Amino acid sequence: MKADVHTSVTRIADLEARAYETEPRPREEWERGDYVLARVTRRPDPDVGVENPRGRRVELMEGETIAGALGTRRATRELVGSWRDVGADGRLEVMTGGGVLGRVTSSSPFTRTPIELEYEGHVLPDGAAARMDEYGLTAEPVSHETPVVLVLGTSMSAGKTMSGRVAVRALVENGYDVAACKLTGAGTYGDVLSMEVAGAAPIYDFVDAGLPTTVCPEETFRDSVGPVVDRMQTADVIVAEVGASPLEPYNGAAAVEMLDEQVAFTLLCASDPYAVVGIEEAFGTSPDLVAGIATNTAAGVDLVEELTDCSALNLQDEAAKAPLERMLLEALSE
Repeated sequence: MKADVHTSVTRIADLEARAYETEPRPREEWERGDYVLARVTRRPDPDVGVENPRGRRVELMEGETIAGALGTRRATRELVGSWRDVGADGRLEVMTGGGVLGRVTSSSPFTRTPIELEYEGHVLPDGAAARMDEYGLTAEPVSHETPVVLVLGTSMSAGKTMSGRVAVRALVENGYDVAACKLTGAGTYGDVLSMEVAGAAPIYDFVDAGLPTTVCPEETFRDSVGPVVDRMQTADVIVAEVGASPLEPYNGAAAVEMLDEQVAFTLLCASDPYAVVGIEEAFGTSPDLVAGIATNTAAGVDLVEELTDCSALNLQDEAAKAPLERMLLEALSE
């Protein structure tokens, strides 16, 4: 039996185009990243859907089946849950639009009700259960000398992906060959696809590394995303987004450390001006530029610059394009 809808986390295994069987497996045999098939048991709320392997949003109906991957999410503003919390009843929820599945244990009152599912079985393309890490990218180790524009946030939904897209566009328009990636988080394929729309090539995220989310042991994270970083070193510049914030359990601090010697410019997207102060105190350093939600108005920009020594720009404002370009080009010329 094949799924009616294959979610974007299945793209690295190309399950949509392959023949496979499904078979229920005992709960004690489940592992992070296992591909499973599950059936929608309750009509989803309007506009709640999943991404297919090409990043297109698909709305589901009760009774349909989807193929996703078991994982863990620790979102500060939306959902918390894990495959480890699934009980004997086999009840699951869709925890990200990309198709990460688990049992929700905490949710924000401001987020939509997640899609409810019932576990049907593990996906067996060749007679054995398929797991994401079997399909993660590999690469020969190379020297890391390509300059990096690092995009950080004080929280999820702080404006990182939009800001990364603006930075990519500015660099491409100035003749740079830009590679882009999202190294941590529990996001959707659409995040990194937006950087491709802006002109980046190649693009990668942690799903390409074989991870459903980056809530995992640090050693696993480093081993998995290392090849992704290796593959981008042929570009002129890398725009690297670290999802969530470096202080959350997504291995953001490890990602920053892995890229540290290559970072030429740091763009911090803040949820509010005071959060910038918190990041400065936590890491003992200041970003080159603050953007994101905190800079949506002139009042926010002024408060960031009053509280810190950082420059701030509303990157959704066309007037910010010229100063952003100037700052990026100066940083890359050093």
